[in-house]
Amino acid sequence: MIKEFAVQGATYYSESFDEIKYIKDCLICVDKEGIIEKVLQVGDTSYESVLRSYENSGQLRQLRENELLLPGFIDLHIHGPQWAQSGTALDRPLEVWLNEYTFPLEAQFKDMDFAKNVYSDVVKTSLKNGTTSAMYFATVDQEPSLLLAKICGQMGQRGYVGKVAMDDPRGCPSYYMDKNDKEAIERTESFIKDVLAIQDDYKQKVYPVITPRFIPTCTEDCLKGLGKLAKQYPIHVQTHASESDWAHQYVKEKVGKNDVLALDDYGILGPKTILAHTPFLEESDIKRMVERKSTIAHCPLSNAYFANSVLPVKAFYERGINIGLATDISGGYSPSMYQAIRQAVLSSKMLNDGVNPALNKEKRGRKGAALTLNNAFYMATVAGGRALGLPLGKLEKGYIFDAQLVNTQENIPRFYKEKHEEDLLHKVVLLAQTTNIKEVWVQGERVI
Repeated sequence: MIKEFAVQGATYYSESFDEIKYIKDCLICVDKEGIIEKVLQVGDTSYESVLRSYENSGQLRQLRENELLLPGFIDLHIHGPQWAQSGTALDRPLEVWLNEYTFPLEAQFKDMDFAKNVYSDVVKTSLKNGTTSAMYFATVDQEPSLLLAKICGQMGQRGYVGKVAMDDPRGCPSYYMDKNDKEAIERTESFIKDVLAIQDDYKQKVYPVITPRFIPTCTEDCLKGLGKLAKQYPIHVQTHASESDWAHQYVKEKVGKNDVLALDDYGILGPKTILAHTPFLEESDIKRMVERKSTIAHCPLSNAYFANSVLPVKAFYERGINIGLATDISGGYSPSMYQAIRQAVLSSKMLNDGVNPALNKEKRGRKGAALTLNNAFYMATVAGGRALGLPLGKLEKGYIFDAQLVNTQENIPRFYKEKHEEDLLHKVVLLAQTTNIKEVWVQGERVI
């Protein structure tokens, strides 16, 4: 059991979608459960006495002048097994990439030694990139999926893990699928119970997630059964929705409606549902997501390869949809949420301005679509916490102490004092590499 401790130094975190909070010299006091007990600033009446108390007890961590404390990132969509093929075949269409590369790879995870090697490496790598909470797709097989949850717990990452359900022979290869809807539902429920049985073995906890891969690989009976499980167990649900022209049209032809409305009919859409991608939402889909208070996991890197479009984040956010951020390993090639932030901003600017120079600039883009770095940083932290239903993403009283210590000199030019308070954060977000992240805490425990 760790002792209470405090961290003194400079910090940034999101106050809102548009605004960043900067504190040049604060004292963040963390209790034994890993919760921020109080945050004091220079000038507060008790600042000096509290500082001396932690200093005298040996439980004070003082940051150097070239170090910042940032919230840990929350990656809302990772395919754990696909880490083994990251950077592979991203020039192929989604349906080809799945059948020629992804499904054959995921089928190999029956080999528990192989699974252990890959899962240990992906969790370690994401932690080193400052990702303190992650929502994983595992594979269709129960035992290796449980192994991923255990590895998250042992390494200290707050892992949300789903055994993938996929039972429709029209969308699944015969060598990699649940035999039928009954098996898919039974194995999902068994997995849920297995993870809940070990959940409290870890301070930061691990969580089971109901995980239909997506409508193209699941029968209606399977989806309805998983919807019943979602009502029986108050846990998260994750799936893909309206990801590409192919996937969006496939679902329309299969069930006669868009993903969002169909998922709602099956009982899968709710406040704990996270839908990856969704660039093709129509008006009825937007209204339904707002009603159900579901979250979008925006995957800008993989969208650039497979989505055939750019997610209109601001338009959906302004309608009331919570939108977090994700790497989507391995449709997205990078495990870094810093890269996801950068690509989210870049893609939104291309959507805003348009990309076809043959068109007049007034007709070329979707005006009002551009995101700021502040917006994307909020998505990677606070919006992710909202999606998980936990006080995450801020460094304020009552929030869980998930944090990353970032060195601001390596890889980052510091030849003069920045003009505005936010300038340094923006430099870090755009230029930081793994080597800049010196320490990572999850639930008050230092894991890197």
